[in-house]
Order: sequence, then C-alpha cells, then structure tokens
Amino acid sequence: MAAVGLSPSTFINRERSWIHFNQRVLAQALNPQTPLLEQARFSAIFSNNLDEFFMVRVASLKSQVEAGVDQLSVDGRSPLQQLFDIREQLTPLLQQQQQHYKHYLVPTLRQYGVEVLNYTELNSRQKDWTTHYFQSFVFAVLTPLAVDSAHPFPFISNLSLNIAVLIKDSETGSHQFARVKVPRSLPRFVDIPSELSELDPVRTVVLLEEIIANNLDMLFPGTMVTDHYFFRVTRDADLEYLELEADDLLQAIEASLRKRRLEGRVVRLEVDEHMPQGVVDQLMAGVAVEEKDLYRIRGPLGLDDLFCLTTTPQPGLRYPPHRGRLPPPFRRAQKSLLADGSLPQEEFESVFDVIRRGDVLVYHPYDLFTSSVEEFINQAADDPDVLAIKLTLYRLSPESAIVDALERASEHGKQVLALVELKARFDEDNNIQWARQLERAGVHVVYGVLGYKTHTKVTLVVRKERQGVRSYAHIGTGNYNAKTSRFYTDLGLFTCRPMIGQDLVELFNYFTGYGKQQRFRRLLVAPVTLRDRMEAMIHREIKHANTQRGGHIRAKMNSLVDPAIIQALYNAAKAGVRIDLVVRGMCSLRAGVPGLSESIRVVSIIGPFLEHSRIFWFGNGGHPEVYIGSADWMTRNLDRRVECLTPVEDPLLRQKLEVLLSLYLQDNCGAWQMGPDGSYDPVSRHQDDAERDAQQVLIQHWQAAQGKADPADAMVRGSDRQAENRQAQG
Repeated sequence: MAAVGLSPSTFINRERSWIHFNQRVLAQALNPQTPLLEQARFSAIFSNNLDEFFMVRVASLKSQVEAGVDQLSVDGRSPLQQLFDIREQLTPLLQQQQQHYKHYLVPTLRQYGVEVLNYTELNSRQKDWTTHYFQSFVFAVLTPLAVDSAHPFPFISNLSLNIAVLIKDSETGSHQFARVKVPRSLPRFVDIPSELSELDPVRTVVLLEEIIANNLDMLFPGTMVTDHYFFRVTRDADLEYLELEADDLLQAIEASLRKRRLEGRVVRLEVDEHMPQGVVDQLMAGVAVEEKDLYRIRGPLGLDDLFCLTTTPQPGLRYPPHRGRLPPPFRRAQKSLLADGSLPQEEFESVFDVIRRGDVLVYHPYDLFTSSVEEFINQAADDPDVLAIKLTLYRLSPESAIVDALERASEHGKQVLALVELKARFDEDNNIQWARQLERAGVHVVYGVLGYKTHTKVTLVVRKERQGVRSYAHIGTGNYNAKTSRFYTDLGLFTCRPMIGQDLVELFNYFTGYGKQQRFRRLLVAPVTLRDRMEAMIHREIKHANTQRGGHIRAKMNSLVDPAIIQALYNAAKAGVRIDLVVRGMCSLRAGVPGLSESIRVVSIIGPFLEHSRIFWFGNGGHPEVYIGSADWMTRNLDRRVECLTPVEDPLLRQKLEVLLSLYLQDNCGAWQMGPDGSYDPVSRHQDDAERDAQQVLIQHWQAAQGKADPADAMVRGSDRQAENRQAQG
C-alpha cells in the first residue's frame, strides 16, 4: 500500500525499478566505448542478476498469486499485474543481449584474435580434437536419462543447462525423448589448442554443449539421434524454515537448503528458439510450468558464463588493472613490510597506535582491504595485549585470512566471538561451513538475533593498555570479503572513540544475550533507533528550510524503496529542502515531479566497480551530520534486519565524504539521471563540458599520490579552491 496521503502514482514499482537498473547494466555491455571483454562481463552480470531476480522476486510474486494474495504494491499493482509487466519489460532486453552477443561481441572479438566458434565453424582438425576431448573428459561424466512410461520425467536442477534429445529406435522405428545434463564440473567455454587454427588466434573456444550435442550418437548407440535442443530452468530459491521452532538454526537452514535443491518449483523455462512446440509442451508438462513462464531465447542460454571469457590474456580488451594502494595512515603499520626488511624496526607502529591518533577512513578498492581491514584483525589476533575480538560475518570469500586470524586469536587464548549470518542469501552453505570451522577452533559462534537477519558489518577489538581497557572498532559498508573488496566500492571507519566502543559492546551483548537494548549513544541501529533517527533528521532539514537556513540532504545507497522514508523526502522537497540522491539500484521515489519532488535529483552510477558504499549527509543548518554503514533505505533494512550506521565525527573525514558525494553527483560519464516518469537517461554532457568520471577521478587521485600523501586530502583542498573561486565569481 502507498504511504498515507499519497496516491500510488507517486511511487515507482520496485520490480520495474529493478529492471530499469539491470537495463543500465546491459547498456554498459552494449556501449561500444566499453572494452570488449568488459562488454562480456557486463552481459554476464546482467544474466546473473536476472537469475537471482527470478529465483527470489518473481518466485515471491508467483507464490502470492497462488496463495490468492490480493494486496497491492506501493504503486497500486497486484502480484499478477506485476508478473505481466516483468515479462513485457524483459523480452526486448533479452533480445538486445542476444543480438549484441551474436552480431557484435563475437565478430568483434574475432578481429582481436579471440575466436568464439560454433561447432559448424570448426575445421576438421579442430573437430577431431573436440571428439577426442569428448571421449577423454566428457563422455564418462554424462548421464543420459530416458523419458517414457518406465522412466518418469527427471528432476531438472536449478540453473542447469540441458539438452532435450529426440531419438529414433533403429529396430522399432519408435520415437523417444531423453535428457542430457551439461555438467557444471567442466568449463562451459572449452579452449581449443591455437595451433589447430588456420590463423594465429590469442584464444579459440567452443561451447561445451555444442561438443556434447555433436557427439550424442556415442551416448545412444543403436539409435538415430534425429534432433536436439537446449533448455534451462530457474527454480524458486527462497528458504523456508521456522526459526522460532528450530532448536538448532544451523540444522534448520541445512534442511531448508536440501529442500530448496530438491523441491523448489520452476519459475522460468528457457528454451532454444528453434525448439518445436511438441518438445516445448513435453518440457512444460515435465517441469510444471505454463506458457507465461516460457522464454524462447535466440542464442546461447545462460550467458552468465561469459565471465569465463574475461580471463582471456588480452589486456587491451579490459579496463586497465587497478590494484589499490596502501592507505597512508597505515603505511608504517604493515607487519609484512617489517618482516621483509623494507621497513626498519624503529619505524614500525601498530594499527592501534595509528587509530589512537585519530579516526581513519578507508575507501575500497582504492584503499587496499588487505592493508587495512585484514591488517587490523591480523594484528589484533597476534597482539598479546588484545583481550577480545568480536565481529559480524555476512559474506566471506572462499579463502579468508580473517577466519585464519580468528582461529589464531582463539589459539592464543583471546576471547573471540563471530556472529555468522546463516541466512545470507545464496551464501548459506558457505557460511555453515565457516561456522563449523570456527567452532572447531574454539571461537564462540552465534547466529544473530531471533527473527532478524544480521546485516551489519562491524568489528570490536578490546585491548588492555596503561590507562585501562580500550575498545577499537571498524564499521563498514561492505562485507569482510577480500575478493569482492577488489571490485565493490565500500567505506570503512576505524575509531577508538569511547562512546562508539561502548555502543558496540552493548550491540554485541544484544547479539549474544537476551538483552533488548533500546538506546545507543552514537550508533544508529536497526531495528531499534535507525528508522526514527533517519526520519527525525529529514524532518529537521524541513525546519531548517522553513527558517531560511537552507535544508539540504545528500545520500548514496544501493536501494530506496521504503514508503515512509519516501513520503518524508517528498514532504522535505515541498518545504524547499534540496535533496541529491545517488541510488545505484531500485528507487521507488519519483524525482523532479512538479509540486511533489521538484528539488529532488536521483542519479545512478554504473561503472567498472560496483557502487556499494552508503553515505547519509544532512546539512543541519551549517553543522553537517554524516553517517556511513550497512543499511539502505529499504523496509527490510530499517525494520527486519540488524543494521548499524556510525557517525563520522572527525571534521576532515566528514569533509572527504562531502567531496566524495559531490564527485558522484557531478559525474557525466557513468551516471544516469531519473526523469519524473521513473525512466533513466545518461547524464547529458555538452560538447564543451569536460569528462567527469567519478571512478576514474578516484583512481587517478590514488595513483598520483604514490604513497606520499592521502589523495583524499588533495581532493578536499581542490574542493576548497573550487568553492573559493565560485565565491569570487559572485
């Protein structure tokens, strides 16, 4: 339902908004200015995003339809209407993706020596090689499954690629149907030795399913394979478990994961566009879907596997590599530099020495995660004065130095607590394994607050010092995941401010005990104080605007869909508050609508890095308040998750975040701006305008510093000079 006093027309449907976001991702793939292999990567991201959208959002809408739920969305649409809209919007996007793959990406890659060949394009030597490859590596892995009166239609696993095989019995002449699953354990893009090519390519590949399809006669001896077609299914991936009744949450989620794999109903069937209707009907009956769940695809299915192409050793077809840099405040606090002799013993200082001098703000991937967050936790694990380490783990990389550090800390006799969120969607299996490994190492492992998903990203280190016990903290916007830190933009604050430390002590007690903390000194915590405080700060800007003190709000987040927050922003806009929002994904607010949101601007940044950081800035009549943390302005983040935002109280760090927001809002290369109807267009750039690419500016600032200074300081000084120039010009 819409917020009180607002009509549904003032909101954008969240599913429609999500599709608009994924359309912007696809636009990066279709943009000829995007390097070729990066085009493949963005196309893969588009497909991967779409898979998750069907597994979660479409599955949820279908469940509502089947349950007879008639509750309307915030924009006044029924679940059935939303499903029709989704199909209507996605069909042309899927056609664009396949057209780009077939008619631009593949032929243009070939010009640069990267051959993606159809089986029919292989020469005789290459075909002989694929036959040998099939016999040596593929044949024994395959399991052909017949479908007849004695063999029921087989279970088709989620997101698996399959071949529907039509067979004619050479003795009886009867026609039969079989299914062959393309194994995930083998590469989808199979590399063919370059010496077999008639040219001199950098890389030659052919799709695994085409190799299998052209060797099917070996799987069905004594029969005639008359035809074959590819198909793929997507299943409902929502977890169902009764948390309140579960004696062991870990076991309950394991049971739900098994149920997901074996029972998740099919929500999408993708088939080769040439598949005859008779075969389609047989598949639809076999997986229990209707025509509205069917998508005919003009090209390869499952283009998320295009990620495999991006490993091609052709640097000119990729974005220039960016490694990140050692954060300047932590330059002398690297144990690795001390160990290899590059830093004299007398120059070394611990991360705790650095943080005691003042708060430290890092921005990944421009600042190295390994040299900041991992170094902080590693030194805490080895420091004899550290008494306890407590942190939350939501998504971890497959090999985690942080887990190694926690295990080491436990072996050293420190109190170590890890809150492992078992309900992190699609990472449940991974997190179960980490939880068990940590428990075996003696780490205290808890699974969060009953009834809530713990999404906050915080670490607390308790250290014994001369003056007593001191708490050191890291509060971030992203996961403790070294892999994603290389291509997600995320902020992290290191601090030893006493009130933030005390708040974190009580927050972890809230995680592990029966306490119901209702107040925090500095932190904004959901579901306790975050919503009320956010709405109060928006209302405060209205008061500033009403008293001619210039209300102003700037914020950066992943999604904005909460009706109450949107209504508060509309009220602020009507009062004259200037509102600038950087929202990467879903946004249900309409920007620039006369009489409703004329002073609201919404932009979305799509670039080489995934914009994941969250910043909330309130002008407060010339005394800004700025927060960073894990929460978006979504109902689930504000009411159904444990989230944490921290104030950035150091004036210089606060100014750096202001400059960062300005940089994103001035972007005219990777930015898209929302129109009043909810559609997005690239931010226009006049012929005389200089290119302002926020991500490239950040890369250049960090690289130019070369370890001599904090590049953000230079950005602040540049921003100050620009402000002085503007004032001088009147």
